[in-house]
Amino acid sequence: MLSVKELIKSSYLPSLPSKYVQETSTPDCMIQDAEETIPIIDYSLFISGTPDQRSKVIEDIGHACRDWGFFMVVNHGVPEKLREDMLKASQGFFGMPEEEKREYMVQDVFAPIKCGTSFNGPADKAFFWRDYLRAYVHPQFNAPNKPPGFSKIVQEYTKRAQELVIELLRGVSVSLGLEENYINNKLDVESGSQVLAINYYPPCPQPETSMGLPLHTDHGLLTLVIQNDIDGLEILHKGKWVLVNPPPNSFLVNTGDHMEIFTNGKYKSLEHRATVNNKSTRISIVTAHGPPLDTIVCPAPEFVCSGNNPPAGYRRTKYREYLELQQTNQLGVQKRFLDHVRL
Repeated sequence: MLSVKELIKSSYLPSLPSKYVQETSTPDCMIQDAEETIPIIDYSLFISGTPDQRSKVIEDIGHACRDWGFFMVVNHGVPEKLREDMLKASQGFFGMPEEEKREYMVQDVFAPIKCGTSFNGPADKAFFWRDYLRAYVHPQFNAPNKPPGFSKIVQEYTKRAQELVIELLRGVSVSLGLEENYINNKLDVESGSQVLAINYYPPCPQPETSMGLPLHTDHGLLTLVIQNDIDGLEILHKGKWVLVNPPPNSFLVNTGDHMEIFTNGKYKSLEHRATVNNKSTRISIVTAHGPPLDTIVCPAPEFVCSGNNPPAGYRRTKYREYLELQQTNQLGVQKRFLDHVRL
């Protein structure tokens, strides 16, 4: 199956090939109200602010996780040059000839390195206007060894992302009324799974009838996202789509399905999608952070049948099995993957 980039290169495309035309029934109304903005978290105040400032940041993290499932992180300490180098290196990877990437074009969900197009070709009824690279970068590091220097940049970037997530999870734990290392220790996040996904969305001849990725949620506990200066990520908030317009040098963070499971629905994993345009290539770099693959995830006892907490709303599920379910089925269908583990 040709990548989208190769499809464009190999033929003149005045219109969208029929196999890329999406049938969508999702709400398309956009939020324009300036009051409906994604919360912004100043990481520097969480790490080195006064006790009052730190408490306010933790309160804001809790609000963002409950009401949005997303927040922006600024002043995070990850060098801007490293982020720029990562975006440039990603552009370089997708700029390589198709034959240079062929060794990574495999079907195995748990292949250390996997490169492809759409989401899951065998299951996708219509293809998505997207090429991708996915790699398991923690606890064992894997990355393509080409183009030159790519692996080194990926290793440094994903190391800094992992460190940032571990600190953010301390804030999430405290916002839930738990000891700050509760989530990290309970789910062994420092030895956990970190998956890198780099998404490449070339210009599309008919963006109004195609999609980069349909509405979906992410596996794992927290996901970090950066992008080049092209917008396209939209968040479903209170039934309306909000276009993500990140502040310079910020990370978008979202709570994943396993955060929702672990908190018994207290913090939600909310849907989002990637749209495309007909002018510019958009690149997004995603790191999804979760427990070790063989961890059984279920609602923590603190959120089940105690005080005002409801009974467990999700069944015990091995993280590895959940990833396999998500990666081998169709994305964007009516039934969310979380629905498979609800009680």
